[in-house]
Amino acid sequence: MSEQDEDNVQDDKREAGGHEPDYRFTLANERTFLAWIRTALAVLAGAVAVVQFAPDFSIPGASKLLAGLLATISIASVVGSALRWHGSQKAMRRHAPLPATLMPWLLAAGVAGVGVLVLVLTLLFSNN
Repeated sequence: MSEQDEDNVQDDKREAGGHEPDYRFTLANERTFLAWIRTALAVLAGAVAVVQFAPDFSIPGASKLLAGLLATISIASVVGSALRWHGSQKAMRRHAPLPATLMPWLLAAGVAGVGVLVLVLTLLFSNN
């Protein structure tokens, strides 16, 4: 195979998805993805715990509302982590900059918002 043919093969490979990145970067990307999945599972477990054990704060459906918010945050984290993993993998294969993400900020805002809601409900509607 001539040098020109090898260059053409490399160009075709780059267009089809790029080169295979160093396995350490691929594994690090997968570990990050799995960390986001663990976070989403923990938030989902919190939603289940709220439905099972939290009082309604004298407001019918309050615990279901909290659980629904937590479940929504969990689902968004799963979808966002999959998109982030795919985007990072594609960027590494193409020697491109990694895509920016708002996921940490959105997750922090979502959990903080639920925390503020729980605090307000506890202070205003607690039976004790």
